[in-house]
Amino acid sequence: MTKRIGLLYGMERSFPATLAEEINRAGGGKVVAEPAQLGVLRYDRAPPYDVILDRISQDVEFYRDYLKQCCFYGTQVVNNPFWWSADDKYFGCMVGKSVGVAQPKTVLLPQRDRPEGTEGESFSNLEFPIRWEEEVFEYLGFPIFIKPADGGGWRGVSKCDTPEEFMDAYAKSATDTMMAQEAIEYSQYFRIYGLGREHVHIMRYAPENPHHLRYVVDQPPVDGELKTRIERDTLALCGALGYDFNTVELAMRDDVLYAIDFTNPAPDAERSSVGDANFDWIVKHAAEFLIDRANNPRAFEITGEWPRAAGLTE
Repeated sequence: MTKRIGLLYGMERSFPATLAEEINRAGGGKVVAEPAQLGVLRYDRAPPYDVILDRISQDVEFYRDYLKQCCFYGTQVVNNPFWWSADDKYFGCMVGKSVGVAQPKTVLLPQRDRPEGTEGESFSNLEFPIRWEEEVFEYLGFPIFIKPADGGGWRGVSKCDTPEEFMDAYAKSATDTMMAQEAIEYSQYFRIYGLGREHVHIMRYAPENPHHLRYVVDQPPVDGELKTRIERDTLALCGALGYDFNTVELAMRDDVLYAIDFTNPAPDAERSSVGDANFDWIVKHAAEFLIDRANNPRAFEITGEWPRAAGLTE
């Protein structure tokens, strides 16, 4: 019986189309890929796909509910929508700590504005006033990055060099839950694909550049002991999270690799952004991984290995 892979995506064009072509070529008619199609859902109807690659449900709640239904009926969903609904970048710091990956100093801040439907009395347990100097500025030191704990795509990220800049950025955050981190003044920066908790592709990256110039191609490839360390940290983070399609960002300061951002289960894979060589790698290896997942389904798991790594389970 032919295995079907559904690709669920939004505004992307080059990656889904090219990935489908590669799967259909490599699958030899035994595994086929196509854009996932869905309309009004019925809870008693199983989806027609063996595997779904999710690239958009972080932005469309309806899709997230569909993917949960797919999991219920045994479809292999990459990545797990239950865990993706629960994770955030602040908790990710603890996940990283559990597997021995260095983290920038980080704090989580109360929401600046009251969420809709709440009143002052809703925050009876909140310490006030906030001790900004002792709990945030002295602990983190300037410069400080402030960003949404559930953010992505550089939404709401600000680099603050003074308390005044910090408080201005915080005032603009409205009801977002923000986290603040020490700025890592790095000598090297990397963005890494982690695929299938097995394959790693290291890309030199310049986050300070305009988006289309961030993937650096005029420097030598990473090798030797540094490559080994990056691969170890990437696989440890992806394994702890349970993500089979992810990007990890690592910054090097004083020979220490710090995990800056690593909860990205729908990472950028457009040719115009990542460049030809990186695009070709992710298409080829994603096709191989998804075909294997269709032929060798994995038992459902709520999350990755972090509970064991944190000593909460045997």
